[in-house]
Parts: sequence; C-alpha cells; structure tokens
Amino acid sequence: MMPSKADRADGNRVNAVMQAIRDQLAGRVLVPGERLPSIRQQAERLNVAKNTVVEAYDRLAADGVITAKRGSGFYVCGHLPPLSLANVGATRDRSIDPLWIIRQSLEAESDMLKPGCGWLPQSWLPDEEIRRTLRRLTKEPQTGLLEYGHPYGHFALREQLSRRLGERGVAASAQQIILTDSGTQAIDLICRFLLEPGDTVLIDDPGYFNFQALLRAHRVQLIAVPYTEQGPDVQAMAELLARHKPRLYLTNTVFHNPTGAVLSPIVAHRVLKLAEDHDLLIIEDDIYAEFALNTSPLLASFDGLNRVIHVGSFSKVISASSRCGHLAVRQEWAEQIVDLKLATTLSSNSLGAELVYSMLRQGAYRHHIDATRSRLADAMGCTLHRLEKLGIAPWMKPQGGMFLWVRLPQGLDSAKVSREALQAGVVLAPGNVFSLGQTASPFLRFNVAQCQSPKIFEVLEKAMDSAWQIC
Repeated sequence: MMPSKADRADGNRVNAVMQAIRDQLAGRVLVPGERLPSIRQQAERLNVAKNTVVEAYDRLAADGVITAKRGSGFYVCGHLPPLSLANVGATRDRSIDPLWIIRQSLEAESDMLKPGCGWLPQSWLPDEEIRRTLRRLTKEPQTGLLEYGHPYGHFALREQLSRRLGERGVAASAQQIILTDSGTQAIDLICRFLLEPGDTVLIDDPGYFNFQALLRAHRVQLIAVPYTEQGPDVQAMAELLARHKPRLYLTNTVFHNPTGAVLSPIVAHRVLKLAEDHDLLIIEDDIYAEFALNTSPLLASFDGLNRVIHVGSFSKVISASSRCGHLAVRQEWAEQIVDLKLATTLSSNSLGAELVYSMLRQGAYRHHIDATRSRLADAMGCTLHRLEKLGIAPWMKPQGGMFLWVRLPQGLDSAKVSREALQAGVVLAPGNVFSLGQTASPFLRFNVAQCQSPKIFEVLEKAMDSAWQIC
C-alpha cells in the first residue's frame, strides 16, 4: 500500500525537525550533555505538532544522537563530531556555498576567467616594484629576514599606519596598532578576544561571504541587517539590536562587499548611537580604502576607537602573498590581543611587513594606487555597459572600487546561471553566497577588474539562456 500524502507530509516534517537539531549540533549551538527543549517548546519553536517532535526525538535517540532521561527530558549524547563549516547553518546547494566559491577561484586553472573573485588581476599589481624591493631588502644586513618579529609587529610600519590613519581622522598610536598576517586573521583575533560560543553577531545582508564562514568557526549565532545604498537599514538594525542583543557587528564601510556602497556620514552617526544604546561593538573592515579617490568617512574616525575596532590589509593592492594586515584598537585591549596573537601564531610575517613598509615609502606606490583607481573607473564603466546590453541592471552605480552588484533579468536564479557558466570556464559569484537570509538569488557580484575578456559576457549570455530554459 502506497503511503498517503498526509503520511508523506508527516514524514517530511519529522525529517525537518531531525535536520534542524543536527544542524544545531554541527554549529555547536547544542553541546554534549545539554538538555533539549521540551517537546512542547520544540513544537512551538518549529511550528509543528507535538507528535512530530516526539517521533523526531525517538529517531534521534535510536541513532544515538540524543538520550532520554526519565522525568527529566532529552539530552545530547557523547562527543560532537569535528567541526565542518560546510554543514554549519542552512543546508545549501554546494554551488552557492561560500567556501566552495573561494575554492573555485583559488583552484581554477590559469585559463579560467574569474569575474566572481575578490582580487585584482596579477597584471595590475606592482610586480616589478615588489621584485626590486625584495632584492634590495636581501642586501640590507639590518633587515630581520631570519628572526621572529616584535609581538606587535614591525614598529616603523605601525608608525606609518598611525600617520595614515590620522590623515583619515582616526587617532591611533603605534601602540594601538597590531600587525597580522591578513585582514582575516585580524578579525579572527578580535573574535577570539570578544566572543564566546553562542554569542550573537550582526552582519550585513548582503555582506561578504567569508564573514559567515569565519564567524561560524567561532560557533556564534548570526543575524543579518538589510544593507542599503547608504549603509545598514538603521530602523531594522534598531529592532534587531533590541530583540537579539548581539555582541558584535561586522561590516565594510568603504566600498562595501558585495554592493560597492559607501557608508554615509548620517547613517554612520546613527549606527554609532545605536551601538552606544545597545552596548554593541563594531569591527570595521576597511581593506578597500586605497581604492577610494576621496577620503570617505570611517566609523572609527567618528568613534575614536571606543566601540569600533578598525581592520586593514594590503593584500588587495600590493600582493596577496605578502600577507600583511593590521588592526587598530583601544589602548587597554591591545596587550590582551597581542597575547592571543602570540598564543595562536607567535609572530606575524616580518618579511611581508618589511616589504609593505618599503613600498609605502616609495613614490612608485602612489603612482600604482593612482593608476589602479583610474583603471578601476574605466573597468567599471565598461562592465556596466556590457551588462546593460544583456539586460542586467546595477543595484547601484558605485563611486569607485572593484565590486558591482547587479540584478539578473526575468527573475533568473544566479546559482543556476553560475553553474552553467562554470561549465564554460567562467567563475561567477551568485547572490545567495552573500545573503544569510538567502534572499539574493537574482543577484550577481562582479569584480570589474576581472571583466576585461569579452568571453565572460558571451558565456554569461548563453548561461542565462540555458538557465531560463531550465526554469
């Protein structure tokens, strides 16, 4: 006898409850020995019948995932499996999984086109200046190429960064600046310092996809605030802060990834007022600052490094392999974060720091930045024109930078388009990679610096046609 529709629906609901609990285990929301919500509480939380929860709990107990204690309830069993970021959070199509997108960009063959990646083409970077600088450094006996560096990092570079931040209105002494191997490592250190498993963190939607992966590695709960052309939606942010009381907000302010937006001064002031009212701390990821023609407002400049921690990096403009990032933080936290740095990495990349310091002091670096800004402006105009010919409209026209956030026509799903394009040797970045709420399926992010080949747009047009036929 075939199962009825009602039986199949009940089975699906039981499986959904089981999967929700397994996801909580994978994300360390539930830990060994922890009591699960009562059957009534779980039924209300997941909006299912009590007997559905009873069946799900019984099956999980039979699988050895949870155990029942008479008169007390259900508890998580044993040891958790090793953390798998791919299994943390909502189950996703692998082609819109953030880590998979990074892998595709890094593992792609040299002949593959990567308009979905997040870095400049190698031909745009100051290759000859880097080689010349490295040759000179190897001949200078005082250069510490063979030793661990200072716990805070290269002192002269930190002084240089202090002056550069000061020019943008951020008062940070060299003693408040800590060098790291990247902007990502800087954020990781801050998360180790400020967060505990189970804390809530606010991110943008859409927002940089690796923020999701990094934060899930810290076993925190993520909530998302809608992002607008001026910055986060402050009304929605106020409601989220009141309801969820997050510990931390992680964002880009200049040339936001993926939208290319720049935080407006008015929104910046409102965000900082909300942070004060709700005891919120903010990580300001500012790794695209060098692409800005004009000095853009920073949360750290308005805040004075009270609630804001400022993060920067030179991976995007000098060399991804030099690995040199930094963070600026209030004075009383600096020593404790350095202790964490020593415990986890011992020292940052001294050679990378020496290279960056030497490059910053050269006139060739300023010429490189000016040329890069000009090339990005040209590439932005060209990419907009080519996309508009395909009926693809920009969400907004950025003031600069490398990112362009666009909407596909006719309700096309960007994940389907991306899968089709990948078969033709083009790596795209579909919208839901950047969306915690999975609400950006019609969008794609383009890196205009990587959009020079006409083949990209030929493949894109065919991929759109194929995806439309699949629909």
